[in-house]
Amino acid sequence: MASIWNIAQDRHANARNPKGVLVMLWFRTLHLLRQSTISFILFLPLFILYRITVEWFLGIELPWKTRIGPGFRIDHGQALIVNDGTVFGSNCTVRNSTTIGNRRLKDGTYSRSPRFGDRVDIGANAVIIGAITIGDDVGIGAGAVVLKDVPSQHIAVGNPARILPRPMGPTTGSA
Repeated sequence: MASIWNIAQDRHANARNPKGVLVMLWFRTLHLLRQSTISFILFLPLFILYRITVEWFLGIELPWKTRIGPGFRIDHGQALIVNDGTVFGSNCTVRNSTTIGNRRLKDGTYSRSPRFGDRVDIGANAVIIGAITIGDDVGIGAGAVVLKDVPSQHIAVGNPARILPRPMGPTTGSA
């Protein structure tokens, strides 16, 4: 039941974006099917088709293992890269040319990927990497390079990102 609810919320979030609707419908379906080894094996051709269509043709790396809350919005998804260890809360927005993933540590191992709260709005060309936590109602500006935690109701802008209190007013909800 939760998966159907997530699909409906994703469809609403991407209402004017058929590409976003298609990617999220595929993502939610495969995320559900991967829960069982038997269904994964039975639907392996569908998993392969997803990788070819979404990654190669649409240019969006959004692994079906990624944990994403309902209402996920993809704006202009070209060149979007999300590590499969990333966790998103509900009603998050990502834009084109964004990279979200882990960092290579000095000992050669990799950190975990970022964890996002609810209602995070990520601008185009943002880079968010490492074992960091992004709070609720956060805006990440276009081109920001975020390497440290961002508390709730703040914005991250610049390279390296500066963390600033988010201006509150009638237009909150976007970076």
